[in-house]
Amino acid sequence: MPGVDLESLIRTIGYVGMFGIVFAETGLLVGFFLPGDSLLFTAGFLASQDYLNIWLLVIVCFAAAVLGDAVGYLIGHRWGRNLFSKEESRFFKPKYLRQAESFFEKHGGKAIILARFMPIVRTFIPVIAGVSAMPYRRFFTFNIVGGILWAVGVTLAGYFLGSTIPGVDKYLLPIILIIIVVSVLPSVIHIWRENGHEIKAQVRAWRASR
Repeated sequence: MPGVDLESLIRTIGYVGMFGIVFAETGLLVGFFLPGDSLLFTAGFLASQDYLNIWLLVIVCFAAAVLGDAVGYLIGHRWGRNLFSKEESRFFKPKYLRQAESFFEKHGGKAIILARFMPIVRTFIPVIAGVSAMPYRRFFTFNIVGGILWAVGVTLAGYFLGSTIPGVDKYLLPIILIIIVVSVLPSVIHIWRENGHEIKAQVRAWRASR
């Protein structure tokens, strides 16, 4: 949400609004554009300035994150499985779903936890877990762990930073930008590792053609 004053937004929407935004980003496919990391950190900072109660805030954000992922899983499991019965087309290949299913058997837990810290990815990973029929009990365990590390961890980071560093609000925007960069970095590294050789080859071909 570029250009949005997060401090003013959080003061306006309060706990109910925080729950709605975190839930939408993690549970509803339309919420992929929402500012999860920066929102949690800023809310934690505002709690350190006594605008919000930190413990109520942590409970609200954690509940929204866990319930959001659970709904995403349900969407994928309930409706996404129907994709297996579709015929192969230019835009759909059943083998991709089988590959996703195999991936979640091996790396599903790690993916669910790490995805929490990756914008956009965290919106779709629970759905993919549901589509790939990852056992819900296993999904739920990693959902809880990821919710604690992300929703609780990032919010408390904002709170403790605001409590221990005088005048930290002057540096809030740079800190949020750093959080965004750090959140996106794992995706960039993964893409580079997967496609690095191909990207380098394309760059060399482009240079040779000049």
